[in-house]
Amino acid sequence: MPDHLHFLAEGMSETSDLVTFVNGFKQHSGFEFGARTAKRLWQRRYYDHILRPNEPLEDVACYIWWNPVRKNLCTDPTAYQLTGSQTIDWMKRSPAPSPWKPAWK
Repeated sequence: MPDHLHFLAEGMSETSDLVTFVNGFKQHSGFEFGARTAKRLWQRRYYDHILRPNEPLEDVACYIWWNPVRKNLCTDPTAYQLTGSQTIDWMKRSPAPSPWKPAWK
């Protein structure tokens, strides 16, 4: 997305900490961006949604993947250059948009 980021992360241990992860990501990427542009990258706050046991991970990933299409940035998610997964090829698993929606929408 041109003005925000959607990502899906899964804690792999009891000590996984979303706040620490997000703060570290924003700090490192914001520092690099600021060094190159002299501009601020991130707002101070963020929205998170913790998945419940009945919310399939794949539906949320599919929702994120189709977001550029919903926002009319492209007609096919494979055409959006910043789409991707580091662990699963969603392009082969998500032929249609997911009906899942964040609770705040």
